[in-house]
Amino acid sequence: MSTLAFLGLGAMGDPMAAHLATHARAHGHRVLVWNRTHAKAGAHARAHGTQAATLTEVAAADVIFTCLPTSAEVDEVMSQMRPHLRPGATWVDCTSGHPDAATRQAAELAALGVTFLDAPVSGGTVGAQQGRLTVMVGGDAAALEVVRPHLAFAGKVVHVGGTGAGFAVKAVNNALLGVTLWATGEGLAVLGRAGVNLGAALDVINASSGRSNASENLIPQRVLTREFPATFALGLLAKDAGIAVDLTQGVQGSAPVLAQVAALLRAAQHVVGAHEDHTAALKLIEAMNAKEIR
Repeated sequence: MSTLAFLGLGAMGDPMAAHLATHARAHGHRVLVWNRTHAKAGAHARAHGTQAATLTEVAAADVIFTCLPTSAEVDEVMSQMRPHLRPGATWVDCTSGHPDAATRQAAELAALGVTFLDAPVSGGTVGAQQGRLTVMVGGDAAALEVVRPHLAFAGKVVHVGGTGAGFAVKAVNNALLGVTLWATGEGLAVLGRAGVNLGAALDVINASSGRSNASENLIPQRVLTREFPATFALGLLAKDAGIAVDLTQGVQGSAPVLAQVAALLRAAQHVVGAHEDHTAALKLIEAMNAKEIR
């Protein structure tokens, strides 16, 4: 019997840990869960048959999953767990973290005999609930194969390179989300000012070359309806786009569009609110154009 641990029971982590628990029951494993708010861990245990645990207890697990807001929170729990970690364990970080942090964390854990994989996920809360997330993994390929059977929340798992590569791909992916969301919002605001019916405009765009997930799903379902349901926070999207900018500078690359959108998302975070849904970034475009996108 293996002991699996999952740290971070937010909008993504809670259903991910639930899928892990279902997998564990079928294979004779047990799952420990931890959350900064202990009541959440207790509720998860009652709902899914996991076991709420302390950081000391989860540190002794064979496989440790983390799904926290940033690499800073991972550093915080890692520092508390370090004296209790078990040599031979694998730490799978599903946080949308920073590639530089992954390199440092992997080295620190390796000194303790623990393997680190950066394994951020994409697919949103719906993908997490359905167990169909895309997992992009950086680190040792052989270590991934050892833990692959436990990735019960995944619909697709791709090894993208060495340590930090998973975080790098995730950051660029989310920066591209920001680009398409922002650019589509600008286009619709202009069309709205020109008196065009935006629903009809989206029908055309979504049957043409300008379509994207933003035009097909996010804007029709969240912006035109004015619902802006809180799923993926605007502050987290701005953080990820900022990581993409850091990556660009680190490799001495040139990505001015990504940099500009990262700055616009950070501005939207400050004006609209970091905890608002990421689609609410378009409220800043609306203010800039004195036109609601509806």
